[in-house]
Amino acid sequence: MIQTSPDEVRLRVFRLLEANPELSQRALAVALGLSLGKTNYCLKAMLDKGLIKVHNFRNSKNKAAYAYCLTPAGIRQKAGLTTGFLKRKLAEYEALKREIELLKREVGSGARNNG
Repeated sequence: MIQTSPDEVRLRVFRLLEANPELSQRALAVALGLSLGKTNYCLKAMLDKGLIKVHNFRNSKNKAAYAYCLTPAGIRQKAGLTTGFLKRKLAEYEALKREIELLKREVGSGARNNG
């Protein structure tokens, strides 16, 4: 199982809720690959920090239906997390490119020496 940092989980929650505010906790848990309890804990922490708001659907037949909306603070945090995530992924990409080039040279020199 791939470990994800709390910041990465939070960013994924922001992105999923921004794309689909009416996502149920169960569907969100499945999309995140987390347990329902962990997803609930994460949402509660984000609510407590004022990063998201919950709105009830009064016109819905399912009175337990909610919409999760990012607050201005949540939007700012999502932007900061996205910037940090992009910087990390670009650094990983550059490191992988260097490693691939080294491996190509190594394989190329090995083929010349064995051929």
